Amino acid sequence: MKLPKISPIIVVLAAICTLGSCKKKDMSMKMNDPHNIKGVISYQRDFPDDNDTQLAAAKAIGVKPFKNAEDAANIKQLSLIESNEHYTLDKLTHSVPYVVPQAAKLIDEIGSNFLDSLANKGLNPYRIIVTSVTRSQEQQKQLSKSNINATANSTHCYGTTFDISWKSFEQVPNKDGRPMQEVGADTLKMVLSEVLRDARLAKRCYIKYERKQGCFHITAR
Repeated sequence: MKLPKISPIIVVLAAICTLGSCKKKDMSMKMNDPHNIKGVISYQRDFPDDNDTQLAAAKAIGVKPFKNAEDAANIKQLSLIESNEHYTLDKLTHSVPYVVPQAAKLIDEIGSNFLDSLANKGLNPYRIIVTSVTRSQEQQKQLSKSNINATANSTHCYGTTFDISWKSFEQVPNKDGRPMQEVGADTLKMVLSEVLRDARLAKRCYIKYERKQGCFHITAR
């Protein structure tokens, strides 16, 4: 029995439709193409700056510790910070969103450099999350009751210090609303560590790796 002849035009149209479907399927999710992700040799060794080291820097460029959280808005040397395209400010429970200008600029630079580094390494975009900022003396005292690692003379009281989570990051949604492949927290932590290492080596800040608290404790210089 003879098979019916298929028009060449039909074959071409079918091929175009197939390719179009594949292309549409591939575009349904932005895929990562990770490369050149090295991280640091040791988080403890590369970020060793203890409280005494950071405290000296905080006293040099920071404000005088203030008693109540409400006082922060009236201190001229402090700037209000808010979530933006470069970073996300977490819900603050024991601190207020005010820092000295040097710290405000540093947070923004770290967030911007992190996004650039992700793009350069073929990873989907994520924002860093700032989990703690400046504390009043009352907030620090209250925190000390529940956290044995919270020192009474904390650098957080000078408006120079902030914490960035290495456990959680905020994925930047695709502008077209398409789903995006997630990047693991361990990979994001490695990329963030490279950005922070460069900032520390450039003498922009002091950094302490906080394993139990799940953050990098950073004081602007």
